[in-house]
Amino acid sequence: MLQPLQPAAFSRSLPPEGLPTIDVDDSQIFQPIEGFGFALTGGSAYLLGTLGAEDRAYLLQELFGLTGDSVGLSCLRLSIGASDLGWRDYTYWDLPPGTEDPDLARFNLTACDPEVVPTLQQILSINPTVKIIASPWTAPPWMKTNDSFVAGSLKPECYSAYARYFVKYVEAMRGNGIHISAVTPQNEPHNAKNEPSMVMTATQQAAFIKGYLGPELRNGAPGTEILCWDHNCDEPEYPLTVLGDAEARAYIGGVAWHLYNGTPDAMSKVRAHYPAQKVYFTEQWVSAHDDFMGALRWHTKNVVVGSLRNWSRTVLEWNLASDPEYALHTPNGAVGALGGITIGATIRRNPGYYLMAHSARFIRPGSVRVHSSEVMQLPNVTCLTPDARLVTLVMNDSDRATRFCIRHKDAYATLELGAGAVATLRWNAAANERGPAEARETV
Repeated sequence: MLQPLQPAAFSRSLPPEGLPTIDVDDSQIFQPIEGFGFALTGGSAYLLGTLGAEDRAYLLQELFGLTGDSVGLSCLRLSIGASDLGWRDYTYWDLPPGTEDPDLARFNLTACDPEVVPTLQQILSINPTVKIIASPWTAPPWMKTNDSFVAGSLKPECYSAYARYFVKYVEAMRGNGIHISAVTPQNEPHNAKNEPSMVMTATQQAAFIKGYLGPELRNGAPGTEILCWDHNCDEPEYPLTVLGDAEARAYIGGVAWHLYNGTPDAMSKVRAHYPAQKVYFTEQWVSAHDDFMGALRWHTKNVVVGSLRNWSRTVLEWNLASDPEYALHTPNGAVGALGGITIGATIRRNPGYYLMAHSARFIRPGSVRVHSSEVMQLPNVTCLTPDARLVTLVMNDSDRATRFCIRHKDAYATLELGAGAVATLRWNAAANERGPAEARETV
């Protein structure tokens, strides 16, 4: 449960000797923060659509609102066509064999998952500034080497048509009042086992971006960035290869990452080679088999703290909503992905919900990460918000209650966290003698 912590006042008096200390220095500024959130899969949108109008409006206000006790989600990821958490395989440009459609006349944004656009419109009426990143799980099968929704690669002769498909999608969403901030050429390009899926090597991605997707988006949708990779932290050589192609790099705004394999420092390693490229964390699931506190601890340490300390501007968990039986998935899609909320006879708030409640609510877009020292068993990250507040997210990664200090401008605040507890602390950056104005803890 999310509950208030006793506020701790800053003092110029030295704390008890030997307490671990997190040093905060807001003069050392790192990356800006663009948002926290989830993927709005077709399945998530469907589940939200099963709620009555009043209940749905209340829940979306709780998730995306900017006042009161709202979580304040500020970023969403969409699938361009089907993801694995939906009813069936499809794209927005599926054609019968032998059909030619050079002008995309058969493009159909409502081919399936008709709840996605209305749900997004309702979300944007609550918070019009929500950032949206979109990724395809596959190209239309008629463009692929195996004519299938699963695996296969994009035929070189279809590169041009596929790039125009991206532009058509961005334009169609814009026609519905939805701005796509960024796209990735392929979700998990080295995952051929998912359904849908498509394999795309680094050299193929570079060729597609520099020769087709980049020019098409620059001409038809200049407000939409391209992010490369969009897969795990164990293969930094993939984005390094893509970015190593200078012609492709000219069209790329950043690199997107997942964390099913590898460690978050891969994001920093790639950025060290290309510091002008932005970093985005776009996916990590919570398994239905994870226990609540174990999931909250791992994701706080690795996903939120780990990605932010390695230059990420976003933190996105996989899947906003799931059903109690985890039935909403394609035949070979992921089974047991626990959404931020579970929608069934009742609504249950899961670890991802509380992870975002600790982050999105307090670290608003326009914040910047600032220096906070790494301390053993106290993974932490600190940001300076647009309203001149400092926000520290910290977790006690030990098996016993721990007292520790936060030091800012030669003043100290002493706090205690229970074993495994996560806390968000906030105070006025210019007047730390007032102490953290707000503090929330999940235990």
